[in-house]
Amino acid sequence: MENLAQPLPDGTHTVVAVSSHPMHPMLVTFPIALLICALASDTAFVVLGDGFWARVSLWLLGVGTFMGALAGVAGTIELLSVAGIRQRAAAWNHFVMAVMLLAVGFINWLSRLPDAETAIFPIGIYLSFLGALLVALAGWLGGKLVFEDRVGTLPER
Repeated sequence: MENLAQPLPDGTHTVVAVSSHPMHPMLVTFPIALLICALASDTAFVVLGDGFWARVSLWLLGVGTFMGALAGVAGTIELLSVAGIRQRAAAWNHFVMAVMLLAVGFINWLSRLPDAETAIFPIGIYLSFLGALLVALAGWLGGKLVFEDRVGTLPER
């Protein structure tokens, strides 16, 4: 067992990569953009009343949650496979926030399947706001891991 009293190494390698480029950071850009845009399209629906925006939100939430699940698989493999990542509290906090985000995104999408328009106000837009907040929190923690802890920045030795 590793001595946890020692300082953590500066930088950590990655195991889920293409040509030494970590997959998780490549994949998370999609759910970040899609789930944030769902809040914007929900707002457009509430303001404009055009059913087009309700359908846009439905698709944004569905694809954003699916892409988030793919990013989550890559991130979970990294978390469980690399000791330098597992030892960081920010990694576990990031994981928990991301799981919460996926749950909120999935419930938000699922609740809209029967009728995308009636599901938006008030619960749908609330869930979209909560999702955007969770994106920000998970992103902040992920940024901390990359920019401060240098997770995924060293090639495997």
